[in-house]
Amino acid sequence: MTTFLLKMKSKNAFLSSTLFAIALLTATTTFAEIAAKPAKPALSGKPYQKPVDLDTSLPSDSSNNLPELGDVSQTVLSPLDEQRIAEQILREVAVSDDVLQDVEVIDYLQGLGNRLAAASDDKRQVFNFFVVNDPSINAFAMPGGVIGVHTGLLLATNSESELASVLGHEIGHVTQHHLARMLAKQKTDTFKNIAGIAFALLVARANPQLANGAMVASSAAGIQRQLDYTREHEREADRVGLSIMENAGFDPRAMPAFFTTLQRNTRFSEGGAPSFLRTHPLTAERISDVANRVETMPYKQVPDSLNFQLIRAKLRASNGLAQTAIDQFQDNIKEGHFANETAEHYGLAVAMLRKNDATGASNQLKWLKTNAAKNPLIENLGARIEVARNNPKTAASQYAAALSLFPTHRSLIYGYAEHYLAISQADKAIQLVQSKQSLYPGDAYFYELLAKAYAAKGKNLLSYQAQSEAYYRKYNIQKAVEQMEFAAKAKDGSFYEKSIVEARLKEMQRQQENEKPS
Repeated sequence: MTTFLLKMKSKNAFLSSTLFAIALLTATTTFAEIAAKPAKPALSGKPYQKPVDLDTSLPSDSSNNLPELGDVSQTVLSPLDEQRIAEQILREVAVSDDVLQDVEVIDYLQGLGNRLAAASDDKRQVFNFFVVNDPSINAFAMPGGVIGVHTGLLLATNSESELASVLGHEIGHVTQHHLARMLAKQKTDTFKNIAGIAFALLVARANPQLANGAMVASSAAGIQRQLDYTREHEREADRVGLSIMENAGFDPRAMPAFFTTLQRNTRFSEGGAPSFLRTHPLTAERISDVANRVETMPYKQVPDSLNFQLIRAKLRASNGLAQTAIDQFQDNIKEGHFANETAEHYGLAVAMLRKNDATGASNQLKWLKTNAAKNPLIENLGARIEVARNNPKTAASQYAAALSLFPTHRSLIYGYAEHYLAISQADKAIQLVQSKQSLYPGDAYFYELLAKAYAAKGKNLLSYQAQSEAYYRKYNIQKAVEQMEFAAKAKDGSFYEKSIVEARLKEMQRQQENEKPS
């Protein structure tokens, strides 16, 4: 993730400086970056009890009062500024090798995040969630409602409520405008100093010696002021997150339970690094504050959704060597060591398919069809198995039946369109994608599928046009303009199609001109 953030490039000096500040907020508002070593899963649906090994010895202010945001944060970082920063981040997300592009994982996380965001006080803020392929337990919030979650965090959470507690916390950072408030408080410091602190915190994970050198170059007093302020942000985000969780129907006791997991994993190394290099300090005051608050809230028995369990199983099946994953799933099933048996069989099938064992995966699918409820992830797995077994007719039948049950499931739409392209039925791919595009108007991959289908039919103008729209939805206006220019110069296409392309090209060119540095 460090590499991902450092690769970000801005289009003007203000955004360049602000992105360094984003990096600082990211580095200091994350759930501890520790090597992912998932705890033993707890049975879902059981109310959380107050953890016996959770350190709550120090008192804290239990006031529910949150500071007035006022207008000062908006003058330092306006909504338009946040939107432009968010678009730059999402542009990097779209092309980063560090970001997981599995649409089933993304859609699950986005759906859970949207449910929580709808329970927050800010109903106007749009949130975009993405998954970083990284084993550390980590999540972070950035301006414009962009929230990243590491795969290690998804695997470390013992329940869906624990995952919701992290997302609620990060949503709190966004709705409380913590970055803008941080900049407002530090207005006497230069962006250069903020950048120095951010760099030191970012490189700490990759190169501690380099980080120490960078810290020496910055003001120690300024660093301490910055950290004191962001630690207050952490307590504030905890309180907002608890409220969001409760409003969304999750168990707030999952937050201190997850703190217990983090505390266990970090206890050994707590004294090994300076406090200013700890990305997300779990102070006793902060833990005590959360534990005290949930004591006044009613118990809730909140069972995990099946999708939560299946997504975690899919991630486990995709990590490391396929055979290692297969052995682990088989052992868990044999020994009865699982929170959800359906998820274990699903994960085993995914791991087997990853190893090109379509027969073994098919046997697991038979168990799932007999014992599990209908689910789009399982139906999609069945279609993928038939594709792997080179059974195009059976695969098409499976995709069609699955989409009749789950017509909005993006991975099924992707897979069916890709299947049509693979068997040279471009017309059917175009018809399918166009019938589903209105469900996901911002989806770049739908346009990429159209570009491939039109290219297969020799329709150059439409192919370039679709590819241009794909780049546009990846926030890459330069390449979008280039492709639309190719479309405008194409020799084919009707008068009506050419008129649409020319009008769209002018619109994109105006936007490109407006985004140039002043």
